[in-house]
Amino acid sequence: MEQQTFYYDNKIVRLFLNATLLWGVVAFLYGLLLALQLAFPVFNLGMEYSTFGRIRPIHTNAAIFAFVGNAIFAGAYYSMQRVLKTRMFSDLLSKINFWGWQLIIVLAALTLTLGMTTSKEYAELEWPIDILIAIVWVVFGWNMFGTIYKRRVKHIYVAIWFYIASFVAVAVLHIVNSLEVPVTLFKSYSVFAGVQDGLVQWWYGHNAVAFFLTTPFLGLMYYFLPKAANRPVFSYKLSIIHFWTLVFLYIWAGPHHLLYSSLPDWAQTLGVVFSVMLIAPSWGGMLNGLLTLRGVWDKVRENPILKFMAVAVTAYGMSTLEGPMLSLKSVNAISHFTDWTIAHVHIGAMGWNGFLTFGMAYWLIPRMYDTKLYSIKLANFHFWLGTLGILFYAIPLYWAAFTQTLMWKEFNADGMLAYPNFLETVTQIMPMYYTRIVGGTLFLLGMVVMLYNLIKTAYSGKFIAEEMASAPAREVISSSRVAGETVHSWLERRPTPFYILIALAVLVGGIVEIVPMIAIKSNVATIATVTPYTPLELQGRDVYISEGCVNCHSQLVRPFRSETERYGEYSKAGETVYDHPFLFGSRRIGPDLARTGVVGGKMYKNATWHYNHLQNPQALNAQSNMPPYPWLIESDVDVSLTEAKVRAMMSLGVPYTEDEAKMANDLYMNQANLITASLKESGINVEPTKKIVALIAYLHRLGKDITMSKQADGTTTNADSNTDKTAQQ
Repeated sequence: MEQQTFYYDNKIVRLFLNATLLWGVVAFLYGLLLALQLAFPVFNLGMEYSTFGRIRPIHTNAAIFAFVGNAIFAGAYYSMQRVLKTRMFSDLLSKINFWGWQLIIVLAALTLTLGMTTSKEYAELEWPIDILIAIVWVVFGWNMFGTIYKRRVKHIYVAIWFYIASFVAVAVLHIVNSLEVPVTLFKSYSVFAGVQDGLVQWWYGHNAVAFFLTTPFLGLMYYFLPKAANRPVFSYKLSIIHFWTLVFLYIWAGPHHLLYSSLPDWAQTLGVVFSVMLIAPSWGGMLNGLLTLRGVWDKVRENPILKFMAVAVTAYGMSTLEGPMLSLKSVNAISHFTDWTIAHVHIGAMGWNGFLTFGMAYWLIPRMYDTKLYSIKLANFHFWLGTLGILFYAIPLYWAAFTQTLMWKEFNADGMLAYPNFLETVTQIMPMYYTRIVGGTLFLLGMVVMLYNLIKTAYSGKFIAEEMASAPAREVISSSRVAGETVHSWLERRPTPFYILIALAVLVGGIVEIVPMIAIKSNVATIATVTPYTPLELQGRDVYISEGCVNCHSQLVRPFRSETERYGEYSKAGETVYDHPFLFGSRRIGPDLARTGVVGGKMYKNATWHYNHLQNPQALNAQSNMPPYPWLIESDVDVSLTEAKVRAMMSLGVPYTEDEAKMANDLYMNQANLITASLKESGINVEPTKKIVALIAYLHRLGKDITMSKQADGTTTNADSNTDKTAQQ
């Protein structure tokens, strides 16, 4: 058989690996800044572009798409060439993939800093960047599939299976969740609304974790762990079971993020059931990874690369056990909206993604530079810094979470909330937030140590840009199964049927969950008194979104006595039918705001209080960790967009009339003047076009559509919130 000589492209691997390390430092620095801001509000720096609400999505996008994303491409481009015995399909596509992805990251940082956001977690980027992401992702897939088809081996190795599944799933998730109606170049509204938007978002959000942070890293594990250990994968059969069950089950689990919400019970139950079932394939993969190290555990104690990988796989196992546990309703009732979720995701991000990336980098750099690692001692030092960083980060947050939920739910002997002031909880967990800063600092220091070690390693060797290799030419193989060949073995050499089956496995769960929610009207019962936002309230909602308020405040009251006593009537699906996008939130650093506009309700505050609170929260309560927003008093709303925003909502089915659209700014000013008049009575002079006026209008609207008023006979009725506009002031 002809022996063919060819060259692996290491240049693209080095580019992606360098970007991984660079963006890793940026992501960890932003994370440390967030931790400092929660403990010490002064670190918000008093600037519009450096508040927690603006910084938090930059941190998550930098960690997920910049740090982890570049690590995926680096590992995939290196491993695909080796296991397929061929150079990548196109050097040009590889370069487009790299530079396009870096452009996306830079655009993300700029737009999120400027407050251009959709507010949807892990999908905050606006529509032009969404299109660019889709294009670059297709380029990656084109390059990958082209490489698979020109391979010199018969069968596709397990790592490639996970890369394929990741490509297919992420493409579907991104496109569906990014369906939006543009208003301007960097402003759009989701085509879905309320609870339907919530389901689509967490179908995407949970599966972004599944198919961007998990499955591609499992592909990296199946390649780099056996290489580093110099051992074959423990079980080929287990890898088959692990792959197909994981790909099929994962896509169903998203609704567990919306337990006790207004999502229909059938959807919540599906999310719980499939989440629990995920334990089996997840732990199958973990065991396959750890058992690959059998017989070399003595090397693990000495080899920092194996230590990083062993802890990474263990963190994967712990996270994928904790996730299903958190999806149980009894546990979710305790954990949701607390720092437990933050601890959970960081065990996965820092332990699974971070440590596997570190191990991969330590393994790759010496090989690509034809040298040895500069310092084993420094690598071991990094390992212990990182491990201690994870422990000092996560353990205090678990402690904080139980403190939060116990205080939120506690009643005194008189049947009243023991801690009615939300700030009492915030001040109680501050020591845990201080400790979390120590953990983040240690993790960042470990990254700096690694950078020094790898730079010294690179300088001690010479980069092999074009690595020569040889392999026999692949034979032309019949599409029919040969004698004794298993079905899966046949699939491994027939990539097209393999792609189709993966796509079917990925699509079925989303179709079953999402289509009924959109097609069957009874899943979102309407409420007669729920009406669209006024033009001023719509603009105020956009200010709320732009400032990232949803990163600290939820707008979802769950049907627990502790929540209805504190916030008011529990949330209904029908009250969010005009919410494009939904704003349920996923964390309560501050109190829930779903009922903050209810006159006489526990959360009601007048315009003067909101003005002073937004201008300087610490002036009202020195213990508050909320950043001030003085620029809202100085900045104007772009009222030239009011009519365009109303018309965009009309295109989505929101029942504004043509006259309301034409008179949008007149209606805007009429309502704004009422608020400014109310403020003037308190000695506050502010122009009606300022952002703070629109934001106050939005906050005063929240919850009013379903205000429940007691009748003399004890029955309840819905009060129409729009009968008295002046009540909003």
